[in-house]
Amino acid sequence: MPRYVLLTKLSPSSLKDAKTRETIGREWFETVKKKCPDVKWVDHYALLGAYDFMDIYDAPNEEVAAKVSIITMTKGAVSAESMPAIPYKRYLEIMKTL
Repeated sequence: MPRYVLLTKLSPSSLKDAKTRETIGREWFETVKKKCPDVKWVDHYALLGAYDFMDIYDAPNEEVAAKVSIITMTKGAVSAESMPAIPYKRYLEIMKTL
């Protein structure tokens, strides 16, 4: 199954209260699990920098990955980008074919 990376930037107002943020995060996760049951979560990180969170997940195709991004936008994100991720060894194999 293809792997994706989701980079999320939240609105400043959604970061003001830790308890509210945790509740919204749980609601987001439950919504994604319900609407995208084929998604397999690999990891979740809080980031310091241009984005607030990074999620790594496997999805059957880009349409399901798009749903994850759209759901993320409905739960307080001002930006949510899902990008395909290629394992490094596979990347090197591709490079050798050029």
